[in-house]
Amino acid sequence: MIDAATLEQRLVLLEAEVTALKQQAKVNPTSGSWLDKLVGSISDDEGFEQVLEYGRAYRDHDRPSEQADD
Repeated sequence: MIDAATLEQRLVLLEAEVTALKQQAKVNPTSGSWLDKLVGSISDDEGFEQVLEYGRAYRDHDRPSEQADD
């Protein structure tokens, strides 16, 4: 079990971190939605096109054939 002094020390550090995060949030407020920041963020990655192709192939594999049975 953790002793009271260690617990108190950890609590003080935690409160200091929370205070620092609050100050940082005031200085650098987030603008826009997180989704707007994410969209397009990896499109210039060299593996991005390959990932898209794998996804396309996977989806196409599960589709039924368009050829009609006679």
